[in-house]
Amino acid sequence: MSVSMENIKKLRAMTGAGMMDVKNTLEETGGDVEQAANLLRERGIAKAAKKADREASEGFVGQYLHHNGKIAVIVELNCETDFVARNEQFQELARNIAIHVAMANPSATSREDLDPAVVEAEREALRKEALEEGKPENIVEKMVEGRLDKFFAEACLLEQPYVKDDSMTVGELLKESVATIGENIQIGSFHRIAIGE
Repeated sequence: MSVSMENIKKLRAMTGAGMMDVKNTLEETGGDVEQAANLLRERGIAKAAKKADREASEGFVGQYLHHNGKIAVIVELNCETDFVARNEQFQELARNIAIHVAMANPSATSREDLDPAVVEAEREALRKEALEEGKPENIVEKMVEGRLDKFFAEACLLEQPYVKDDSMTVGELLKESVATIGENIQIGSFHRIAIGE
């Protein structure tokens, strides 16, 4: 089946994938642009997982200063090569993550970066809360784990819904960016300064 140039252009704009990948995927999905976009996204995320253990020693510092001058953020975004670090798309990603940090105020990048004492205190508070609700012991542990996941989704940058598109998390945004840019991308560190919070 031949696919129209219009659909090829549309899908490339949506996904940033290469011309041949776009054409082949459109042929595979019978010209369905949305289905092709989902398929490319899934394949890209699979490729991203393979790149996750590659060293990301280059990067760019994204920054954001809120219009009222009371919130400032810097984010270290790492990649594999200087070529990508100078790429406009990569630098825009760093700025967008800085905006996200300004708005969502995460405590840590991932679960592993949270202070274990803070996690344990949260676990105990949730356990006590569930027991006070009169829940049976065998259900309490499941409730605590479920509520802890919610806590992590609020506290951990990679698990937070992305402020510019809450249909994905920041972690999923990174994976999609790895698929599009073609290199391992990691958040090194971030710092948020706020006056009056």
